[in-house]
Amino acid sequence: MQFSRRLRLLAIALAAALLWAGAVTPAARAAVVSTEAALAVSAAGDAHRAQVEGFLARADVRERLEALGVDADGAQSRVALLTDQEASQLAAQIDELPAGGIGWLGVVGIIALVFVVLLALDYFGVTDIFPWVHARR
Repeated sequence: MQFSRRLRLLAIALAAALLWAGAVTPAARAAVVSTEAALAVSAAGDAHRAQVEGFLARADVRERLEALGVDADGAQSRVALLTDQEASQLAAQIDELPAGGIGWLGVVGIIALVFVVLLALDYFGVTDIFPWVHARR
């Protein structure tokens, strides 16, 4: 009886995690694109790519990349492989991006994941971190 209850609670927790993962995943959208719009995006992508290349060409950026163990010339060549959309996004966020950061939403997600794992471990008796988990017994 006790195992069935634990299994049901685990199933509810997994269902909630799947619903949460589905809620934060963006939906795909498709539409017909005219030739003029495609050329405008391509020209804007080239301009943004040039902006990113200019950023990587700065001496202080090259020094920091080499201090982190990244080949500055290799990073420069990878910019040429970016799609127009990726180049536009990177150029728009270039002053705001933390070096190697994941952003605040990623931090919150990692903290939530650690909490859920610790809660599950405590519930199944592997750890004893949260005293309120087994308070009813």
